[in-house]
Amino acid sequence: MAQTPQVIAVPGPGQAAACDALLIGAFRGDEGLDLPPAAAAVDAALDGYLGRLSEHGFAGKAGEVVVVPTLGKVAAASVALVGLGSASETTPHTLRTAAGNAIRKLADQTEVASALHDGFDRRDEAIEASVEGLLLGSYRFDGYRSDPRPQPLQRLLLVDGSETPMAAATARAEATIFARDLINEPPSALTPTIFARRAREVADVAGLGCEVLELDALEERGFGGIVAVGSGSAEPPCLIVLHHVPSGASQEIALVGKGITFDSGGYAIKTWQGMETMKTDMGGAATVLAAMSNIAQGRLPLKVTAYLACAENLISGTAMKPGDVVRHYGGRTTEVNNTDAEGRLVLADALAFASEAAPDVIVDVATLTGTIHLALGNRLAGLFSNDDSLRDEIEKAAERAGERLWRMPIIDEYGKTMESQVADSKNTGSRYGGALIAAWYLRNFLAPGISWAHLDIAGCGRAESDYDEVTKGGTGAMVRTLIRWLEMRAQR
Repeated sequence: MAQTPQVIAVPGPGQAAACDALLIGAFRGDEGLDLPPAAAAVDAALDGYLGRLSEHGFAGKAGEVVVVPTLGKVAAASVALVGLGSASETTPHTLRTAAGNAIRKLADQTEVASALHDGFDRRDEAIEASVEGLLLGSYRFDGYRSDPRPQPLQRLLLVDGSETPMAAATARAEATIFARDLINEPPSALTPTIFARRAREVADVAGLGCEVLELDALEERGFGGIVAVGSGSAEPPCLIVLHHVPSGASQEIALVGKGITFDSGGYAIKTWQGMETMKTDMGGAATVLAAMSNIAQGRLPLKVTAYLACAENLISGTAMKPGDVVRHYGGRTTEVNNTDAEGRLVLADALAFASEAAPDVIVDVATLTGTIHLALGNRLAGLFSNDDSLRDEIEKAAERAGERLWRMPIIDEYGKTMESQVADSKNTGSRYGGALIAAWYLRNFLAPGISWAHLDIAGCGRAESDYDEVTKGGTGAMVRTLIRWLEMRAQR
């Protein structure tokens, strides 16, 4: 895993923190800058220089950052003044994104102190948001360079920090970073077999149960979707099942992740440009595995089972062909009219298998459709559900996590475009509303009465450039949302 800086609480005042750079916040005021107490104290030590920056174009807008040398007037070698917007409008999300932007301005510093949380009424939330933003914004993945750069930031000093929110935020950030690491791995370095090995390692460390259904077991037990998708590759597919079973658990939850470790499109082959980023098509499975790595650490009193459906979608003489009929776990059949709509085929098996245990809730996560990317862009996930209460819960969790999603409908009439003459349905329908049609298809594999939500992260699961606390490449989207949601469920 990418190296994560050590997070340490240090006593105030901020001007006494010896470090390479000190981060302090500034709100946008009606007349110049509004500095919270920690920033005001540093400003006084600098003879009011920071307050006068508004005369030179720094307005305190959210995301603005200016770095100034201190010339020995405070213990830090430099001060980074970070705009947080209007104090009345600033939220933990604003703070998180500002922290992520700011830490990239200090990319070569070894020791950074932060008092960004100062001045917020909900102090613990502010601490959590700033720690997450700083850790996630400092992430880099370059271990395959011939001269890999070491992570410069070694220590993050939190001025007047509190251990409990610091520890919780660090754990969520580390889980997200773990998912990013998995997503950013080259496809030949993270095949289904290697993914299963990584899952076993997580299970050993986190105290989870783990079983891996390999090809023979998949064929014998009728997981036709996973087998068909993996049939063109020399790398066998697998279904990874992880168990968190604490004593006294009152709820049972299933998490399902799409784990296509590389997607060529099969015989519906992608262009080389379309294939270039398809190592990230296992982002849903990475998200679920990362969330599971956090569960035991949080000692959540929930029974949680994760199902990671892993395969490579390649072309060979044995590959799945257009016109083939797949028989899924549980017996439902699909006519394959598009081999590049493979994710729903493996998810169908996993959802049917998860339903068999009759959990209270199933949530699946997948980089499923290009149409969700077209609809929502690259910063929002699509949220589909058959349960309004569950939808509300996940929205609240995402808001607390600082991640963005959008409610999407499931339209029964759209499912008619998937009618097949030879099977229960095809695997694709109309070119319009593809994300909605995919959700309709998945819903058919649930047992009656199970609450279910589907998160399509095809847009937000990968970033083309750095922004806020997100770095280019795999984003680890929805890891923090799942963790927050599980925490909320545990408190019911």
